[in-house]
Amino acid sequence: MMVRIYSKPNCCLCEQAKVILERIRERIPFDLVEEDIRADPAAFAAWRYDIPVVIINGRLAFKLRLEEAEVEAYLHRVMDGTPVANSGGQGEQLPSQPQEKRGDGGE
Repeated sequence: MMVRIYSKPNCCLCEQAKVILERIRERIPFDLVEEDIRADPAAFAAWRYDIPVVIINGRLAFKLRLEEAEVEAYLHRVMDGTPVANSGGQGEQLPSQPQEKRGDGGE
């Protein structure tokens, strides 16, 4: 299972989210990738006011404050293959990467 957290330096909510994810990771194995949201223009445009943002297996799962029990329950549902409902900002579409312009007039 892949968990990606978008954060930035000097963000207290981001630090709290990382601590929560590491605690959960002691009980549930998953790969954790931390990314600076400023390095991804599409993510920055979509979520610059919503960090931390947690993506689980390519799907938006949490924004802003994380509650340990909610995150752990979500991870268990993902592991069990139970569909995760779209509620409270969960399951939203990820921002698409900007398309490159072809430069031949056929955009």
